[in-house]
Amino acid sequence: MNPSFQPLAERIRPHTLEEIAGQEHLLSKGKPLRNLIEGGVLSSFIMWGPPGTGKTTIAKMLAGRFNAEFHQINAVSSGVKDIREIIEKAKDNLTRNVKTILFIDEIHRFSKSQQDALLGAVENGTVVLIGATTENPSFEVNPALRSRTRIFKLNELGLDDVKKVIL
Repeated sequence: MNPSFQPLAERIRPHTLEEIAGQEHLLSKGKPLRNLIEGGVLSSFIMWGPPGTGKTTIAKMLAGRFNAEFHQINAVSSGVKDIREIIEKAKDNLTRNVKTILFIDEIHRFSKSQQDALLGAVENGTVVLIGATTENPSFEVNPALRSRTRIFKLNELGLDDVKKVIL
């Protein structure tokens, strides 16, 4: 797509961990998410925080960094059928030593049964689940799924962070 036709968010989206603003508590050297990424072993996690804090950007960046097949769905418009189709593709990918990242935006909007459909594939590593939510997962994501993932809280961007992004 011609860059001039892309939404502003896509045109200024960071391409490296160092370019992500406002999440130093997770992405600076020696911090939890950075350690997970640099350790080379990608495991499932859920990020929560206000809109515009980098959740989608981090997920897309990880897919590229780990040469993984990336599937993005939104919990508002997806269901168990979509999850099962991606899990089947992920099983096929495993036979070719290709990781599959399933990025679910607004994961808190999935019902308990929709979240339960993820459990086996997350537990056995068929997919690496990266969930994104604006709601506290302690209240909105079922305990079984939370127990199979790490939880990372993203901070709201301050004025200096926003300036760094747009200037």
